[in-house]
Amino acid sequence: MIEAPPSPEISTKSDVAAANSAPMIAVRSLTKKIGQQEILRGVDLEVATGETLAIIGRSGGGKSVLLKHLVGLMTPDAGEIWIQGQNIIGMNERQLGEIRKKVGILFQSGALFDSMTVEDNISFPLREAGERDAKVLHTKVAEMLEVMEMEGQENKMPESLSGGMKKRVGLARSIIRGPSCVLYDEPTSGLDPVVADSINRLIRRLQKRLGVTSVVVTHDMKSAFDVANHIAYLHEGRIYFYGTPTQLQQARDPILQDFLLGRSDGRGD
Repeated sequence: MIEAPPSPEISTKSDVAAANSAPMIAVRSLTKKIGQQEILRGVDLEVATGETLAIIGRSGGGKSVLLKHLVGLMTPDAGEIWIQGQNIIGMNERQLGEIRKKVGILFQSGALFDSMTVEDNISFPLREAGERDAKVLHTKVAEMLEVMEMEGQENKMPESLSGGMKKRVGLARSIIRGPSCVLYDEPTSGLDPVVADSINRLIRRLQKRLGVTSVVVTHDMKSAFDVANHIAYLHEGRIYFYGTPTQLQQARDPILQDFLLGRSDGRGD
């Protein structure tokens, strides 16, 4: 573990408030083995209510595996995951369903239903929850599309959407039930720099407008520096670094430097 302090100095009133409140998410000694490979080897992490945390690390290093654990899509071998004061480990599907009302997730592909319109895709969680009033559904979808800057796109099919638009529709579906937290799995993956920047701005706007807590798994360092209040570096199954974007940029640890500069051997040949 890097010797830099795991908890950065608090410098603003908002930081003080976040530090004094219970974390939205707390991960304790989380381990997961898939086959013979140890993916998570004792992850400890907290996400303060209302902040955006970026989780970075090498490809195949367990970032997406960690994210799936946070909503009970995967079960750890050991450890605890606390969501707003509730340990979700051992919960049944009904109990996890209540947790998932609080935590939305945007999958890397957007995971839209190809046979459904934009409106039907976005309203799907509400219909699954029992909402049948067509006027209510249409109004809620229109509100989400306004937030996503996609007004008037209700009747389009996924095949006619760009990659960035698919991500926005997927995100609208994730937040339509008003979750307290949104998890993003590689939100800018496969997007050109301009569209990726628009997704980053959207993540920041959701944090400010709706007050949501965000966890962004990404390999895109520009995205991490743009959206995050704090950044956690997952290395060899553990959180190797936790701090502010500025602290990460100033870090002189060779492992962090190799990652930030894209060096494979640390010698910079």
